[in-house]
Amino acid sequence: VKLNHFYHPEQLIEALTEFVDNYNNKRYHESLKNLTPADVYLGRTDQILRKRQQVKINSINLRRQLYNQQKLLNL
Repeated sequence: VKLNHFYHPEQLIEALTEFVDNYNNKRYHESLKNLTPADVYLGRTDQILRKRQQVKINSINLRRQLYNQQKLLNL
């Protein structure tokens, strides 16, 4: 919307509609624990946060395993 030139009012309305849709439904908000407002409104908060926590645990375990394998190879 910022630097675009709109030559017809419908173009501006369409651009604003897309911006509002993106802001309200697709953009992650830090104040909402990096969830979209749509996720919070539809009650998916707990499910998403649990999945993120599991991914974090799996990543840490994998890094630890790879570190230990590398350490053994360098002995």
